Amino acid sequence: ARNWESPFEGESASGTASLLQDNSVSQTPATESDPASQATTESSVSSASPTASSNEKLLPVKETKVGSGNIKSGVVEVLSKLKNYTIDIDQYLAERPDVHIKDTTAPQVLIVHTHTSEAYMDSFTGTYPESFDPRTKDASHSVIRVGDVLTQKLNEAGIATIHDTTYHDDPAYNGAYTRSMQTTQKYLEKYPSIQVVLDVHRDSLTQADGTKLKPTVTINGKKAAQIMIVSGCDDDGSIGYPEWQYNMRFGLRLQKEIATKYSGLARPLYTWNIRYNQHLTHGSLLVEFGTDANTDEEVSYSAELFADALIGVLNELKD
Repeated sequence: ARNWESPFEGESASGTASLLQDNSVSQTPATESDPASQATTESSVSSASPTASSNEKLLPVKETKVGSGNIKSGVVEVLSKLKNYTIDIDQYLAERPDVHIKDTTAPQVLIVHTHTSEAYMDSFTGTYPESFDPRTKDASHSVIRVGDVLTQKLNEAGIATIHDTTYHDDPAYNGAYTRSMQTTQKYLEKYPSIQVVLDVHRDSLTQADGTKLKPTVTINGKKAAQIMIVSGCDDDGSIGYPEWQYNMRFGLRLQKEIATKYSGLARPLYTWNIRYNQHLTHGSLLVEFGTDANTDEEVSYSAELFADALIGVLNELKD
């Protein structure tokens, strides 16, 4: 999950209520955040699969298509919280992203996880056990699973991809974005061929009555977790991210490709005054795959579809 208040690396309380424009949706719990204003949260991430006690309270789950943008053009929607900029979708789509893919074996895509322990359900029973731990070190049930699928598909397509699985949110959640930035910088220094950096997360959406939201869409007869691209903006020039427009070009082109190929898979692209380490390259995006109410199978399928769309965009950007 992201963190919405700090304009730099997201080191503050998180929340997703504003994304849905629905007052019945509460913020992500503080334990899901990177709260700079609180004491450092020591992590006790389990290495076991995320499971729940059979005697625990079961929370209701609403399986739904989530999200509505406030800026639209054709199939592309953006949800913007910017105060000083209006995102002109058509203008950005008309400009070529500063991403240059080559026929080479050198790495061109880097996949990282700032919150590496973010977990999914192993199956959907219609409810969400209150004891379910939304963080795990079992890679088969976490965002690492998503990164593995993306990496495999991209490499199979001839686009050399590195998947870093460092736990940046363990042993402490605070400082995760700073640590993932350091990891990313090391790869960029070692492999200057890298053009695209994807920070893969999962979201968490809970209504005020405790109902967990499970953003899901059916594509080709199979359920997929909805995804959301987040592309930041230096809205007032104060956060050291002057070249944010390059990432916006790339993000909107990818958003259009996904919407065209797989209607409903992508929630509106989200933007506000934040950088999430995206200042490091001109091809950096944060991508949310589902929520903690989605299943391993659903997010794996989403990753396959997302990878297909991404490959299409990157092939268009070959020099």
